[in-house]
Amino acid sequence: MNRIAAILAGALVALMLLSSMLFIVDQRQVAVIYALGEIKEVITEPGLKFKLPPPLQNVVMLDRRVQTLDSTESRPIFTAEKKSLVIDWLIKWRISEPRQFIRNSGADMRNVENRLAPVVQAAFNEEVTKRTVIAVLASEREKVMQDVRKRLADEAKQFGIDVVDVRIKRVDFASGITDSVYRRMQSERQRVAAEARSTGAAEGEKIKADADRQREIIVAEAFRDAQKIKGEGDAKASALYAEAFGRDPAFAQFYRSLEAYRASFRTKSDVMVVDPSSDFFKAMRGSGAAPAAAPARK
Repeated sequence: MNRIAAILAGALVALMLLSSMLFIVDQRQVAVIYALGEIKEVITEPGLKFKLPPPLQNVVMLDRRVQTLDSTESRPIFTAEKKSLVIDWLIKWRISEPRQFIRNSGADMRNVENRLAPVVQAAFNEEVTKRTVIAVLASEREKVMQDVRKRLADEAKQFGIDVVDVRIKRVDFASGITDSVYRRMQSERQRVAAEARSTGAAEGEKIKADADRQREIIVAEAFRDAQKIKGEGDAKASALYAEAFGRDPAFAQFYRSLEAYRASFRTKSDVMVVDPSSDFFKAMRGSGAAPAAAPARK
């Protein structure tokens, strides 16, 4: 019984020893084997690998994929014309020399990122200070990123990494300058709006004055034409009256009497005191009535 227990214990120890000597390298990783604190071997090929048991040898896995480092803080950078800009950036990097990477920063990725961020910020400072705001914002934005990447190429070798890409995410003015720019833009827009309103008001007055002038001309021409037509009508009417009255004087006298009656009895409130035998009522009496004195109207 004791012999069986000893065999099982020995098998268990052998299994534990074997498991400490075997490890798997993933295709996304790099394995670094240490021997008493010294780098013994770097394994980049994936698969099942073998090493000596601890403490003779230990293994550390490093991520070989592309990593992203974002700007940790937004520091103002002065341009060539002394304008303050705030730039948010990011870089893409990956491990190229695992030995150099571990010697410089250890096995923790955060160590290299903490040391690399100031280097990237300094590279941006050197490139932005040589350019104007317009160049950084538009015309030479791509050139700035390319030049920063070139500057980082040599620096990155010290860390055992390659800088794959450099990108500017955002470029903005510092807070104080941004407020000043916004105020200046607002005042400029207000000036343009006031100028447009003034121009519109002047054009409106001009159109209104022209419309009034045209209206006066049209009314005057219409009044002139109406008076001309009325005069022509009155002339024709007078000619017709004269011709008709010339043919029959008695009818003319009768027509004038009717016109006089119409003018005299226009409203019910009119009062007349006349002699019934006067010539005023001659047309009502008929042609045989004797003439009388002229009527008195009140």
